[in-house]
Amino acid sequence: MFLAFVLCLCTKGLAQLQLDQIMKGPGFVGALPEAPEWSVDGKLIYYWKKHPDSLQKTFYSYHMSKKQTVVLTKKEWQDRWVWTTGAGRLNYLRVHDENLQYLDSKTQQVKTYPLFTNAIWNLQVQNNAQTVVFQQGQSLFIFDLQNGLAKNLVTYRKSKAETPLSDGLSQTEHAFFESIRKQELQSTKFDLPTLKFISFEHQGALQVDPSARFVLLKDEQEPKEKATEVPHYISADAHVYNEKARSKVMNEEPTQRLFLHDLLSDTLVELDFSKLTQMNNKDRALIIHPVIFSQTKPLAFFDIRSADNKDRWIVCLELETSRIKELEHQHDSAWIGGPGISSWNFETGTLGWLQDAQTIYFQSEETGYSHLYTLDLSSGKKQALTSGNYEVHQAILSYDLKSFYLTCNKNHPGVRDFWRLDLQSGGLIPILNQTGAYELQLSPDEKQLAYRFSTSTQPWEIFTCSVKNPKDQLQITSSTSEAFQSNAWQKPEILSFKGSDGIEVYARMYAPKPELKNGAAVLFVHGAGYLQNAHHYWSYYQREFLFHQMLIQKGYTVLDVDYRASEGYGRNYRTAIYRHMGGRDLQDFVDAKQFLVANFEIDPNRVGIYGGSYGGFITLMALFTAPGTFACGAALRSVTDWAHYNHEYTSNILNTPAADTGAYQRSSPIYFAEGLQDPLLILHGMIDDNVQFQDVVRLNQRLIELGKKDWWMALYPVERHGFEYTSSWIDEYRRIYEFFETYLK
Repeated sequence: MFLAFVLCLCTKGLAQLQLDQIMKGPGFVGALPEAPEWSVDGKLIYYWKKHPDSLQKTFYSYHMSKKQTVVLTKKEWQDRWVWTTGAGRLNYLRVHDENLQYLDSKTQQVKTYPLFTNAIWNLQVQNNAQTVVFQQGQSLFIFDLQNGLAKNLVTYRKSKAETPLSDGLSQTEHAFFESIRKQELQSTKFDLPTLKFISFEHQGALQVDPSARFVLLKDEQEPKEKATEVPHYISADAHVYNEKARSKVMNEEPTQRLFLHDLLSDTLVELDFSKLTQMNNKDRALIIHPVIFSQTKPLAFFDIRSADNKDRWIVCLELETSRIKELEHQHDSAWIGGPGISSWNFETGTLGWLQDAQTIYFQSEETGYSHLYTLDLSSGKKQALTSGNYEVHQAILSYDLKSFYLTCNKNHPGVRDFWRLDLQSGGLIPILNQTGAYELQLSPDEKQLAYRFSTSTQPWEIFTCSVKNPKDQLQITSSTSEAFQSNAWQKPEILSFKGSDGIEVYARMYAPKPELKNGAAVLFVHGAGYLQNAHHYWSYYQREFLFHQMLIQKGYTVLDVDYRASEGYGRNYRTAIYRHMGGRDLQDFVDAKQFLVANFEIDPNRVGIYGGSYGGFITLMALFTAPGTFACGAALRSVTDWAHYNHEYTSNILNTPAADTGAYQRSSPIYFAEGLQDPLLILHGMIDDNVQFQDVVRLNQRLIELGKKDWWMALYPVERHGFEYTSSWIDEYRRIYEFFETYLK
């Protein structure tokens, strides 16, 4: 029963927390279970844990009837059956004892075949589960499951070419730093010709239709990237060595083309997308997601995205004629996104056939919230299956095609409930909706559920129940430590306040007991930008959750704000930072401070702010552009100049530095460093390959040359973006705590 999960806390108190204890993270909370999945017969649930005292994952299986948990060897884990889709059914493949095995989900027969000498991948079950197509290098083979014979379909060769190199950053550096101007360095200029070419640099797998007649090949042309280097100063041989890392934001967009190879006629055709709505010209840079084939007709459909991420097309491809038909066009003046909707060059999101060769389904933010739609290919009629001021976060189509299973925040922005959408009646039927969040997987027969569940004070555990009787729940993991369980953690209150523009902003409030309250407050800024933390389930920031519990013991009030750009609140909330990061999102924290002062007896002169990554960026912007608003700020692993961050994330929001210079300048703290008046603490890992150490080195030099005082920097030579060593966590948060004690008390 669920009650087994909710510990009886009424007799417990909250012990006096110490940093050296809570900064152990999983070493204090416990190793939480990850990624539950079913065995093909529905008798086992697999999952894994990453124990803090181990460098490797530990794999487990839970036996449903025996109610027993067994630790698996790595080989047993690798030998488990893997689900694949194709031929209108579930299929199962695995590598076992150096053989490839195939399990037919209808007949339950297992067929075993010797493995080939070289690695095979990209297996596609086809032709009514009679054949499997697989890729070996740049060759495609078709494998007959009846006689165990393989035939080479085609082999492709690839070519390479160079493109011009330009990142456009040197002018900014020269303008910022007197030291660089004095050195009068001359940059070498590369004048390479622009080359037009076809090169089958397969960024994704080759795709073959169910008849094995047509092959789709993707050609990607990327601008020449200049990789960055991350120096390691601590090494076994005491020498410094450099690690290659990502490039910075590019001024050119990558582009992809799609080719259709008819193996029967041996013709290769480039697919023409020039007639799509708002395509403007044939050379517009595109990102093309994998196609989804019909199982009965020579048809496929897929998602195309403009490389600037402002347009999305869902198109149908007639394989025999290579004709493209536009089914759906979406445009966003900011950028396309939202749950269930593919993001730039990543996963395809929610997309599939509802009725083969007749009706498709997808998600769209057409109403301002991500919802589920169907579209009839013959009539072009589109139908909304869900609607309202909430978001569908996951949609799974049942195997009988009669229902969707949905995870959404229909009841409250800060929950993730589980529902069944009956396609015949159109009704939403609640299955699991206790306050918290669910991450689910259906059993192969769709009669059982395996899921992770958590609340704001109880970490993730795995449960199981039947779909028909979801109230009869069984908890199969118990992962938290005795030290964690011995405390009665204070449940943060989820509240909201109106921003200065009238929009409701949600936040987590950690309030001290009245007799401990000291009149000071701390605002926490979560990272990632598009992430949600003011919710009713276990926080991604578990160390910060524990740190906030410690702060309320010391009398501080803590407010954790889901500022503009956070996940869970729809399109307008997500894109409110377009072309100005550190604008509307920062204003939410200014408004949050006023809310605290007006309603919770907080001293306006004793409000601090802190956060990591995007949270560190907001902290810098707060102190640089709104001096005097916050008494002090601690910025962890902070972006200081968005032109130095990665392309995929940044170009969505700020476009490219060459096309939208103003957006980068008004969004980057380094341009406003002269505004610093209040105490600032900067903390950064020196081998951070995400927000790289160079970001704060450049800001360091800028502050030195501006003659700024009352700022400090702590560096962590062996830490990346997310710290690994407990000693570093303790040192970092000791400094933050002492900083607040100095400037807020």
